[in-house]
Amino acid sequence: MRLLALIAMLMASFAAGCGGGESEAEREAEEGSGRGTVTCEGSAMSGDTGLPSDFPTLEGVTFVKSEQNGPTLSVDGYADEGLEGLYHEYLEGVESANYDVLFDEQEEDDAEISYRATDDTEGIIALRACDEDKTSVHITNRPGD
Repeated sequence: MRLLALIAMLMASFAAGCGGGESEAEREAEEGSGRGTVTCEGSAMSGDTGLPSDFPTLEGVTFVKSEQNGPTLSVDGYADEGLEGLYHEYLEGVESANYDVLFDEQEEDDAEISYRATDDTEGIIALRACDEDKTSVHITNRPGD
C-alpha cells in the first residue's frame, strides 16, 4: 500500500513538472508573461547596486531597487533609451569587461544577455520595452557553478 502511494506521488510530481495542471494563461499570469520584473519609472536608489565592481555602467540607466534573495541579487531600473540601442550598449559593455556571453537574444519587445563575469558570478540582463524611448532593465547576478 505504501509503495502504491509513493508511486502515485512520484507520478503526480512528474506530471506537475511537465506542466500538467496549469494552463498556459495561468503560467503566463503567474510569471508576468515570462517577462520578469518590469520597471519603467522611479527614483534612483542610493548606495551600491551590489553588482560586480567591473559590471558595465551605462549612461542614462537609473537603478531604483537592489534586492538579495538567497544567493541571487536582483537589480531593477530603467533607461531613457530604446530597446535596440540599450541592448547593443550592454552587449558591447559585457564584452569590453571581458565577460563571457553565454547567450544573447533580441526580439521586438525584449532582449536578454546571459553572462559570466570575471569574478565567476553569472547573470542575465533582461531588457523590456516600456515604450519607444524607455526600456526596463532587470539584472540578476549569482555565484557561478
